[in-house]
Amino acid sequence: MKRISTENAPSAIGPYSQAIKLDDMIYLSGQLPISPSTNRIETQDVGAQTRQVMENIKAILAEAGLNLSHIVKATIFVCDITKFDEVNEVYSSYLGEHRPARSMVEVSRLPKNALVEIEVIASMKQ
Repeated sequence: MKRISTENAPSAIGPYSQAIKLDDMIYLSGQLPISPSTNRIETQDVGAQTRQVMENIKAILAEAGLNLSHIVKATIFVCDITKFDEVNEVYSSYLGEHRPARSMVEVSRLPKNALVEIEVIASMKQ
């Protein structure tokens, strides 16, 4: 197992890693919409938060030598499932025609009062 870490995404806020590489797989911890430059959530707009989350995911994958097309599974946690379309619009704008397996789950609350959190699993093979 190898830990993956980059300063281009927010540091872990607990006893975990940004990502772990095991064999040909990369497991990213759930990413919050924290700006790595300010270490804060900058907006309460779910679309803007989703963009920040996707940028954080891109940065961590890049540190591992991968990109968004390597994602095989995503899990999205939202505090309000009625924001499904807004989250989907931003999420799909980052993935283009790539369609990894995915779940979206409504939760009662997320760390730092975020509106969205996304975790992904990526494969080094395509």
